Amino acid sequence: MNNNNDTAPLTFKEKVGYGLGDMASNFYMGFFGLFLLYYYTDVFGISPAAAATMLLVTKIVDAVSDPAMGLIADRTDSRWGKYRPYLLFAAVPYALLGYLLFLGPDLSDIGKLIYAYVTYTLVMLAYTAINVPYSALLAVISPVAEERTKATQFRFVFASLGTLCVGAFATPLVGWFGGEDEVLGFRLTIILFAVLSVLIFWITFASTRERVKAKHHESSIGEDFSALIKNISWVVLVATGILVVVGLVARFASIVFYLKYYMQDDGASIFLIFDKTALLTSCGLIGQLIGALMTPMLAARFEKHHLVLGMNLLHAALLGLCFTIPPEQFALIVIIHSLGIFTFGVIITLLFSMYTDCAEYGEWRTGKNTAGLTVSASMFSLKFGSAVGGALPGFMLAWFGFVANEVQTDSAITGIRLMFNVLPAIFFVAAGLLMYFYRIDRETLTRLEAELHERRSLDTAS
Repeated sequence: MNNNNDTAPLTFKEKVGYGLGDMASNFYMGFFGLFLLYYYTDVFGISPAAAATMLLVTKIVDAVSDPAMGLIADRTDSRWGKYRPYLLFAAVPYALLGYLLFLGPDLSDIGKLIYAYVTYTLVMLAYTAINVPYSALLAVISPVAEERTKATQFRFVFASLGTLCVGAFATPLVGWFGGEDEVLGFRLTIILFAVLSVLIFWITFASTRERVKAKHHESSIGEDFSALIKNISWVVLVATGILVVVGLVARFASIVFYLKYYMQDDGASIFLIFDKTALLTSCGLIGQLIGALMTPMLAARFEKHHLVLGMNLLHAALLGLCFTIPPEQFALIVIIHSLGIFTFGVIITLLFSMYTDCAEYGEWRTGKNTAGLTVSASMFSLKFGSAVGGALPGFMLAWFGFVANEVQTDSAITGIRLMFNVLPAIFFVAAGLLMYFYRIDRETLTRLEAELHERRSLDTAS
Protein backbone atom coordinates (compact mmCIF):
# COMPACT_ATOMS: atom_id res chain seq x y z
CA MET A 1 0.00 0.00 0.00
CA ASN A 2 2.26 2.83 1.24
CA ASN A 3 5.64 2.93 2.93
CA ASN A 4 6.43 3.44 6.57
CA ASN A 5 6.75 7.18 6.10
CA ASP A 6 3.06 7.69 5.26
CA THR A 7 2.45 9.36 8.64
CA ALA A 8 5.51 11.62 8.36
CA PRO A 9 4.78 15.36 8.32
CA LEU A 10 4.13 16.89 4.92
CA THR A 11 7.12 18.79 3.56
CA PHE A 12 6.94 22.53 3.00
CA LYS A 13 7.20 21.88 -0.74
CA GLU A 14 4.18 19.57 -0.64
CA LYS A 15 2.07 22.03 1.35
CA VAL A 16 2.96 24.93 -0.93
CA GLY A 17 2.44 22.79 -4.03
CA TYR A 18 -0.96 21.65 -2.84
CA GLY A 19 -1.99 25.15 -1.81
CA LEU A 20 -1.05 26.65 -5.17
CA GLY A 21 -3.79 24.58 -6.82
CA ASP A 22 -6.51 26.71 -5.28
CA MET A 23 -4.75 29.87 -6.36
CA ALA A 24 -5.08 28.58 -9.92
CA SER A 25 -8.78 27.83 -9.35
CA ASN A 26 -9.43 31.23 -7.82
CA PHE A 27 -7.88 33.18 -10.66
CA TYR A 28 -11.05 32.15 -12.46
CA MET A 29 -13.59 31.60 -9.69
CA GLY A 30 -12.63 34.85 -7.97
CA PHE A 31 -12.93 36.66 -11.29
CA PHE A 32 -16.34 35.11 -11.96
CA GLY A 33 -17.60 35.84 -8.45
CA LEU A 34 -16.56 39.48 -8.53
CA PHE A 35 -17.32 40.45 -12.10
CA LEU A 36 -19.49 37.96 -13.97
CA LEU A 37 -22.91 39.36 -13.01
CA TYR A 38 -21.66 42.89 -13.73
CA TYR A 39 -20.15 41.74 -17.04
CA TYR A 40 -23.39 40.11 -18.13
CA THR A 41 -25.64 43.05 -17.18
CA ASP A 42 -23.52 46.16 -17.81
CA VAL A 43 -21.05 44.99 -20.49
CA PHE A 44 -22.55 42.08 -22.45
CA GLY A 45 -26.09 43.48 -22.21
CA ILE A 46 -28.16 40.71 -20.60
CA SER A 47 -31.01 41.77 -18.30
CA PRO A 48 -30.44 41.23 -14.54
CA ALA A 49 -33.29 38.72 -14.21
CA ALA A 50 -32.16 36.72 -17.27
CA ALA A 51 -28.55 36.70 -16.05
CA ALA A 52 -29.62 35.61 -12.55
CA THR A 53 -31.79 32.81 -13.94
CA MET A 54 -28.94 31.64 -16.16
CA LEU A 55 -26.47 31.58 -13.27
CA LEU A 56 -28.90 29.63 -11.11
CA VAL A 57 -30.00 27.06 -13.71
CA THR A 58 -26.55 26.34 -15.11
CA LYS A 59 -24.94 26.11 -11.67
CA ILE A 60 -27.54 23.62 -10.43
CA VAL A 61 -27.08 21.46 -13.54
CA ASP A 62 -23.31 21.72 -13.11
CA ALA A 63 -23.52 20.84 -9.41
CA VAL A 64 -25.05 17.45 -10.27
CA SER A 65 -21.81 16.63 -12.07
CA ASP A 66 -19.76 16.84 -8.87
CA PRO A 67 -20.81 13.49 -7.33
CA ALA A 68 -20.41 11.86 -10.75
CA MET A 69 -16.87 13.23 -10.98
CA GLY A 70 -16.15 11.99 -7.47
CA LEU A 71 -17.28 8.48 -8.38
CA ILE A 72 -15.10 8.56 -11.51
CA ALA A 73 -12.06 9.79 -9.58
CA ASP A 74 -12.51 7.17 -6.83
CA ARG A 75 -12.40 4.48 -9.52
CA THR A 76 -9.40 5.93 -11.39
CA ASP A 77 -6.19 3.90 -11.29
CA SER A 78 -3.14 5.35 -13.02
CA ARG A 79 0.60 5.60 -12.55
CA TRP A 80 0.00 9.11 -11.15
CA GLY A 81 -2.64 7.96 -8.66
CA LYS A 82 -6.39 8.50 -8.47
CA TYR A 83 -6.67 12.28 -8.32
CA ARG A 84 -3.43 13.88 -9.57
CA PRO A 85 -3.90 13.01 -13.29
CA TYR A 86 -6.81 15.42 -13.57
CA LEU A 87 -4.56 18.33 -12.58
CA LEU A 88 -2.37 17.49 -15.56
CA PHE A 89 -4.98 16.88 -18.24
CA ALA A 90 -7.95 19.12 -17.34
CA ALA A 91 -6.04 22.38 -16.85
CA VAL A 92 -5.89 23.45 -20.51
CA PRO A 93 -9.60 22.82 -21.31
CA TYR A 94 -10.52 24.73 -18.15
CA ALA A 95 -8.41 27.71 -19.22
CA LEU A 96 -9.72 27.78 -22.80
CA LEU A 97 -13.37 27.60 -21.76
CA GLY A 98 -12.89 30.43 -19.27
CA TYR A 99 -11.58 32.60 -22.10
CA LEU A 100 -14.68 31.86 -24.21
CA LEU A 101 -16.87 33.05 -21.34
CA PHE A 102 -15.55 36.60 -21.79
CA LEU A 103 -15.17 36.55 -25.58
CA GLY A 104 -18.20 38.87 -25.90
CA PRO A 105 -19.38 38.10 -29.45
CA ASP A 106 -21.77 40.53 -31.14
CA LEU A 107 -25.06 38.62 -31.08
CA SER A 108 -28.78 39.27 -30.76
CA ASP A 109 -30.27 39.39 -27.27
CA ILE A 110 -31.39 35.76 -27.45
CA GLY A 111 -28.05 34.80 -29.00
CA LYS A 112 -26.19 36.40 -26.11
CA LEU A 113 -28.29 34.51 -23.59
CA ILE A 114 -27.77 31.18 -25.36
CA TYR A 115 -24.04 31.88 -25.58
CA ALA A 116 -23.94 32.63 -21.86
CA TYR A 117 -25.81 29.41 -21.00
CA VAL A 118 -23.53 27.22 -23.14
CA THR A 119 -20.16 28.73 -22.22
CA TYR A 120 -20.87 29.03 -18.50
CA THR A 121 -22.09 25.43 -18.31
CA LEU A 122 -18.99 24.17 -20.13
CA VAL A 123 -16.50 26.13 -18.03
CA MET A 124 -18.11 24.94 -14.80
CA LEU A 125 -18.00 21.32 -15.99
CA ALA A 126 -14.29 21.80 -16.69
CA TYR A 127 -13.92 23.27 -13.20
CA THR A 128 -15.59 20.14 -11.81
CA ALA A 129 -13.18 17.90 -13.72
CA ILE A 130 -10.16 19.56 -12.14
CA ASN A 131 -11.36 20.82 -8.77
CA VAL A 132 -13.17 17.72 -7.48
CA PRO A 133 -10.01 15.57 -7.81
CA TYR A 134 -7.92 18.44 -6.43
CA SER A 135 -10.12 18.66 -3.34
CA ALA A 136 -10.20 14.87 -2.91
CA LEU A 137 -6.41 14.82 -3.11
CA LEU A 138 -6.35 16.37 0.38
CA ALA A 139 -7.75 13.15 1.85
CA VAL A 140 -4.87 11.05 0.50
CA ILE A 141 -1.81 13.26 0.84
CA SER A 142 -1.67 12.35 4.55
CA PRO A 143 -3.56 10.01 6.90
CA VAL A 144 -3.11 12.49 9.77
CA ALA A 145 -5.87 15.07 10.38
CA GLU A 146 -3.44 17.65 11.75
CA GLU A 147 -1.33 17.46 8.59
CA ARG A 148 -4.42 17.80 6.42
CA THR A 149 -5.47 20.89 8.39
CA LYS A 150 -2.03 22.40 7.71
CA ALA A 151 -2.36 21.59 4.01
CA THR A 152 -5.82 23.16 4.02
CA GLN A 153 -4.32 26.27 5.60
CA PHE A 154 -1.87 26.54 2.70
CA ARG A 155 -4.71 25.91 0.28
CA PHE A 156 -6.75 28.83 1.50
CA VAL A 157 -3.77 31.12 1.98
CA PHE A 158 -3.06 30.69 -1.72
CA ALA A 159 -6.77 30.77 -2.57
CA SER A 160 -6.94 34.13 -0.82
CA LEU A 161 -3.84 35.33 -2.67
CA GLY A 162 -5.38 34.26 -5.97
CA THR A 163 -8.60 36.12 -5.33
CA LEU A 164 -6.60 39.04 -3.93
CA CYS A 165 -4.68 39.27 -7.20
CA VAL A 166 -7.97 39.31 -9.08
CA GLY A 167 -9.55 41.87 -6.77
CA ALA A 168 -6.52 44.15 -6.80
CA PHE A 169 -5.49 44.00 -10.43
CA ALA A 170 -8.48 42.91 -12.53
CA THR A 171 -10.21 46.30 -12.82
CA PRO A 172 -6.94 48.18 -13.55
CA LEU A 173 -6.01 45.51 -16.12
CA VAL A 174 -9.41 45.69 -17.81
CA GLY A 175 -9.00 49.45 -18.13
CA TRP A 176 -5.38 49.20 -19.26
CA PHE A 177 -6.00 46.49 -21.87
CA GLY A 178 -9.32 47.77 -23.16
CA GLY A 179 -9.52 51.50 -22.49
CA GLU A 180 -13.10 52.45 -23.29
CA ASP A 181 -13.75 48.97 -24.74
CA GLU A 182 -14.66 46.88 -21.67
CA VAL A 183 -15.31 43.76 -23.77
CA LEU A 184 -11.72 43.83 -25.06
CA GLY A 185 -10.42 44.62 -21.58
CA PHE A 186 -12.18 41.64 -20.01
CA ARG A 187 -11.12 39.38 -22.90
CA LEU A 188 -7.40 40.17 -22.61
CA THR A 189 -7.42 40.11 -18.81
CA ILE A 190 -8.91 36.62 -18.71
CA ILE A 191 -6.20 35.39 -21.12
CA LEU A 192 -3.55 36.44 -18.60
CA PHE A 193 -5.27 34.60 -15.75
CA ALA A 194 -5.85 31.55 -18.00
CA VAL A 195 -2.14 31.11 -18.74
CA LEU A 196 -1.23 31.51 -15.07
CA SER A 197 -3.88 28.96 -14.04
CA VAL A 198 -2.54 26.25 -16.34
CA LEU A 199 1.07 26.70 -15.23
CA ILE A 200 0.16 26.64 -11.55
CA PHE A 201 -2.05 23.54 -11.83
CA TRP A 202 0.90 21.74 -13.40
CA ILE A 203 3.13 22.82 -10.50
CA THR A 204 0.58 21.31 -8.08
CA PHE A 205 0.61 18.06 -10.05
CA ALA A 206 4.41 17.87 -9.94
CA SER A 207 4.87 18.72 -6.26
CA THR A 208 2.28 16.47 -4.58
CA ARG A 209 1.91 12.73 -4.10
CA GLU A 210 -0.80 10.39 -2.87
CA ARG A 211 0.48 8.82 0.33
CA VAL A 212 -2.70 6.99 1.33
CA LYS A 213 -3.27 4.24 -1.22
CA ALA A 214 -6.79 2.88 -1.12
CA LYS A 215 -7.64 -0.70 -1.92
CA HIS A 216 -9.22 -1.36 -5.32
CA HIS A 217 -12.73 0.13 -5.23
CA GLU A 218 -15.19 -2.76 -5.24
CA SER A 219 -18.41 -1.34 -3.74
CA SER A 220 -21.33 -0.26 -5.92
CA ILE A 221 -22.37 3.33 -6.48
CA GLY A 222 -25.52 2.73 -4.44
CA GLU A 223 -23.51 1.37 -1.51
CA ASP A 224 -21.20 4.39 -1.63
CA PHE A 225 -24.10 6.86 -1.56
CA SER A 226 -25.87 4.94 1.20
CA ALA A 227 -22.78 5.04 3.40
CA LEU A 228 -22.38 8.75 2.75
CA ILE A 229 -25.95 9.72 3.62
CA LYS A 230 -25.71 7.83 6.92
CA ASN A 231 -22.78 10.05 7.94
CA ILE A 232 -24.83 12.65 9.85
CA SER A 233 -21.90 14.98 10.45
CA TRP A 234 -21.27 15.09 6.70
CA VAL A 235 -24.93 16.00 6.09
CA VAL A 236 -24.67 18.84 8.62
CA LEU A 237 -21.43 20.03 7.03
CA VAL A 238 -22.96 20.05 3.55
CA ALA A 239 -25.93 22.12 4.72
CA THR A 240 -23.59 24.52 6.51
CA GLY A 241 -21.45 24.85 3.39
CA ILE A 242 -24.49 25.73 1.28
CA LEU A 243 -25.57 28.49 3.65
CA VAL A 244 -22.09 29.97 4.07
CA VAL A 245 -21.46 30.07 0.32
CA VAL A 246 -24.88 31.55 -0.46
CA GLY A 247 -24.11 34.39 1.93
CA LEU A 248 -20.58 35.02 0.74
CA VAL A 249 -21.27 34.80 -3.01
CA ALA A 250 -24.32 37.04 -2.69
CA ARG A 251 -22.18 39.65 -0.94
CA PHE A 252 -19.30 39.46 -3.42
CA ALA A 253 -21.66 39.61 -6.40
CA SER A 254 -23.11 42.79 -4.86
CA ILE A 255 -19.82 44.66 -4.33
CA VAL A 256 -19.62 46.33 -7.74
CA PHE A 257 -23.27 47.44 -7.58
CA TYR A 258 -22.96 48.65 -3.97
CA LEU A 259 -19.92 50.78 -4.73
CA LYS A 260 -21.01 52.05 -8.13
CA TYR A 261 -24.58 53.00 -7.26
CA TYR A 262 -24.70 53.45 -3.46
CA MET A 263 -21.23 54.89 -2.88
CA GLN A 264 -21.05 56.65 -6.27
CA ASP A 265 -17.73 55.05 -7.24
CA ASP A 266 -16.78 56.38 -10.69
CA GLY A 267 -13.85 54.01 -11.14
CA ALA A 268 -11.23 56.65 -10.40
CA SER A 269 -8.13 55.59 -8.46
CA ILE A 270 -8.21 56.61 -4.80
CA PHE A 271 -5.00 54.86 -3.67
CA LEU A 272 -2.17 54.13 -6.11
CA ILE A 273 -3.87 52.23 -8.98
CA PHE A 274 -6.84 51.08 -6.87
CA ASP A 275 -10.39 52.32 -7.24
CA LYS A 276 -12.93 51.69 -4.47
CA THR A 277 -13.90 48.26 -5.83
CA ALA A 278 -10.31 47.06 -6.02
CA LEU A 279 -9.45 48.51 -2.60
CA LEU A 280 -12.48 47.05 -0.78
CA THR A 281 -11.99 43.66 -2.41
CA SER A 282 -8.25 43.61 -1.75
CA CYS A 283 -8.54 44.57 1.91
CA GLY A 284 -11.25 41.96 2.43
CA LEU A 285 -9.11 39.28 0.86
CA ILE A 286 -6.15 40.26 3.01
CA GLY A 287 -8.50 39.62 5.92
CA GLN A 288 -9.34 36.20 4.47
CA LEU A 289 -5.63 35.45 4.08
CA ILE A 290 -4.98 36.32 7.74
CA GLY A 291 -7.94 34.16 8.76
CA ALA A 292 -6.57 31.18 6.84
CA LEU A 293 -3.12 31.70 8.38
CA MET A 294 -4.54 31.77 11.90
CA THR A 295 -6.79 28.72 11.48
CA PRO A 296 -4.35 26.00 12.65
CA MET A 297 -3.60 27.99 15.80
CA LEU A 298 -7.30 28.46 16.50
CA ALA A 299 -8.09 24.81 15.67
CA ALA A 300 -5.44 23.67 18.15
CA ARG A 301 -7.21 25.62 20.89
CA PHE A 302 -10.89 25.12 20.03
CA GLU A 303 -13.04 22.40 18.47
CA LYS A 304 -13.45 23.00 14.74
CA HIS A 305 -17.24 23.04 14.78
CA HIS A 306 -17.31 25.50 17.68
CA LEU A 307 -15.10 27.84 15.65
CA VAL A 308 -17.37 27.58 12.61
CA LEU A 309 -20.38 28.44 14.78
CA GLY A 310 -18.74 31.44 16.44
CA MET A 311 -17.21 32.88 13.28
CA ASN A 312 -20.50 32.73 11.38
CA LEU A 313 -22.35 34.59 14.12
CA LEU A 314 -19.59 37.20 14.32
CA HIS A 315 -19.71 37.72 10.54
CA ALA A 316 -23.49 38.22 10.67
CA ALA A 317 -23.14 40.81 13.45
CA LEU A 318 -20.53 42.73 11.44
CA LEU A 319 -22.81 42.84 8.41
CA GLY A 320 -25.66 44.17 10.53
CA LEU A 321 -23.36 46.97 11.64
CA CYS A 322 -22.23 47.62 8.05
CA PHE A 323 -25.84 48.16 6.95
CA THR A 324 -26.06 51.26 9.17
CA ILE A 325 -22.99 53.01 7.73
CA PRO A 326 -23.56 55.98 5.37
CA PRO A 327 -21.82 55.99 1.96
CA GLU A 328 -19.32 58.73 2.81
CA GLN A 329 -17.67 56.54 5.49
CA PHE A 330 -15.85 54.31 3.04
CA ALA A 331 -12.90 53.62 5.36
CA LEU A 332 -15.20 52.20 8.05
CA ILE A 333 -16.91 49.97 5.49
CA VAL A 334 -13.49 48.66 4.41
CA ILE A 335 -12.57 47.82 8.02
CA ILE A 336 -15.84 46.00 8.78
CA HIS A 337 -15.80 44.18 5.46
CA SER A 338 -12.21 43.02 6.09
CA LEU A 339 -13.10 41.73 9.55
CA GLY A 340 -16.06 39.85 8.09
CA ILE A 341 -13.96 38.22 5.38
CA PHE A 342 -11.39 37.32 8.07
CA THR A 343 -14.07 35.14 9.68
CA PHE A 344 -14.78 33.54 6.32
CA GLY A 345 -11.07 32.74 5.92
CA VAL A 346 -11.27 30.73 9.13
CA ILE A 347 -14.61 29.11 8.23
CA ILE A 348 -13.73 27.93 4.72
CA THR A 349 -10.36 26.56 5.82
CA LEU A 350 -12.05 24.58 8.58
CA LEU A 351 -14.86 23.32 6.33
CA PHE A 352 -12.52 21.69 3.83
CA SER A 353 -10.49 20.16 6.63
CA MET A 354 -13.72 18.85 8.15
CA TYR A 355 -14.82 17.33 4.81
CA THR A 356 -11.75 15.10 4.86
CA ASP A 357 -12.38 14.33 8.54
CA CYS A 358 -15.82 13.10 7.43
CA ALA A 359 -14.17 10.97 4.74
CA GLU A 360 -11.94 9.36 7.37
CA TYR A 361 -14.91 8.86 9.66
CA GLY A 362 -16.82 7.19 6.83
CA GLU A 363 -13.93 4.84 6.06
CA TRP A 364 -13.62 4.00 9.77
CA ARG A 365 -17.33 3.09 10.00
CA THR A 366 -17.75 1.27 6.67
CA GLY A 367 -14.27 0.13 5.62
CA LYS A 368 -14.73 1.91 2.27
CA ASN A 369 -12.49 4.78 1.13
CA THR A 370 -14.82 7.16 -0.73
CA ALA A 371 -12.82 10.37 -0.41
CA GLY A 372 -13.66 11.44 -3.96
CA LEU A 373 -17.40 10.99 -3.47
CA THR A 374 -17.36 12.55 0.01
CA VAL A 375 -15.52 15.66 -1.11
CA SER A 376 -17.28 15.94 -4.49
CA ALA A 377 -20.71 15.64 -2.91
CA SER A 378 -19.60 18.36 -0.52
CA MET A 379 -18.55 20.47 -3.50
CA PHE A 380 -22.02 19.91 -4.93
CA SER A 381 -23.29 21.79 -1.90
CA LEU A 382 -20.80 24.60 -2.47
CA LYS A 383 -21.75 24.92 -6.12
CA PHE A 384 -25.42 24.84 -5.25
CA GLY A 385 -24.78 27.56 -2.70
CA SER A 386 -22.78 29.50 -5.25
CA ALA A 387 -25.63 29.18 -7.75
CA VAL A 388 -28.20 30.49 -5.30
CA GLY A 389 -25.88 33.18 -3.93
CA GLY A 390 -24.93 34.36 -7.40
CA ALA A 391 -28.54 34.47 -8.57
CA LEU A 392 -30.20 36.12 -5.56
CA PRO A 393 -28.65 39.58 -6.16
CA GLY A 394 -29.85 39.52 -9.76
CA PHE A 395 -33.39 38.70 -8.69
CA MET A 396 -33.24 41.37 -5.98
CA LEU A 397 -32.01 43.95 -8.50
CA ALA A 398 -34.98 43.17 -10.74
CA TRP A 399 -37.43 43.17 -7.80
CA PHE A 400 -36.31 46.59 -6.55
CA GLY A 401 -36.41 48.18 -10.02
CA PHE A 402 -32.69 48.36 -10.87
CA VAL A 403 -31.83 49.64 -14.38
CA ALA A 404 -28.21 49.23 -15.50
CA ASN A 405 -26.13 52.38 -16.09
CA GLU A 406 -28.91 54.74 -14.90
CA VAL A 407 -29.45 56.88 -11.80
CA GLN A 408 -31.13 54.48 -9.37
CA THR A 409 -34.38 55.03 -7.49
CA ASP A 410 -34.47 54.98 -3.69
CA SER A 411 -36.06 51.54 -3.92
CA ALA A 412 -33.20 50.19 -6.04
CA ILE A 413 -30.60 51.65 -3.65
CA THR A 414 -32.36 50.01 -0.70
CA GLY A 415 -32.33 46.69 -2.54
CA ILE A 416 -28.60 46.99 -3.23
CA ARG A 417 -27.90 47.74 0.46
CA LEU A 418 -30.02 44.79 1.58
CA MET A 419 -28.36 42.33 -0.78
CA PHE A 420 -24.88 43.51 0.27
CA ASN A 421 -25.46 43.27 4.04
CA VAL A 422 -28.71 41.86 5.40
CA LEU A 423 -29.20 39.00 2.94
CA PRO A 424 -25.76 37.43 3.62
CA ALA A 425 -26.15 37.91 7.38
CA ILE A 426 -29.30 35.78 7.45
CA PHE A 427 -27.47 32.87 5.83
CA PHE A 428 -24.44 33.17 8.14
CA VAL A 429 -26.65 32.98 11.25
CA ALA A 430 -28.36 29.84 9.94
CA ALA A 431 -25.00 28.26 9.05
CA GLY A 432 -23.62 28.88 12.52
CA LEU A 433 -26.61 27.37 14.29
CA LEU A 434 -26.35 24.14 12.27
CA MET A 435 -23.00 23.39 13.89
CA TYR A 436 -24.85 22.35 17.06
CA PHE A 437 -25.55 19.05 15.29
CA TYR A 438 -21.98 18.22 14.16
CA ARG A 439 -20.56 15.23 16.05
CA ILE A 440 -16.90 14.62 15.01
CA ASP A 441 -14.71 16.13 17.72
CA ARG A 442 -10.96 15.99 18.36
CA GLU A 443 -11.19 12.92 20.61
CA THR A 444 -13.14 10.96 17.99
CA LEU A 445 -10.62 11.86 15.28
CA THR A 446 -7.65 10.74 17.36
CA ARG A 447 -9.28 7.38 18.04
CA LEU A 448 -10.31 6.65 14.46
CA GLU A 449 -6.94 7.73 13.01
CA ALA A 450 -5.17 5.19 15.22
CA GLU A 451 -7.58 2.42 14.23
CA LEU A 452 -7.35 3.25 10.52
CA HIS A 453 -3.56 3.28 10.66
CA GLU A 454 -3.64 -0.18 12.24
CA ARG A 455 -6.01 -1.49 9.55
CA ARG A 456 -3.87 -0.09 6.74
CA SER A 457 -0.76 -1.62 8.26
CA LEU A 458 -2.49 -5.02 8.35
CA ASP A 459 -3.56 -4.60 4.71
CA THR A 460 0.05 -3.89 3.76
CA ALA A 461 1.32 -6.92 5.68
CA SER A 462 -1.21 -9.20 4.00
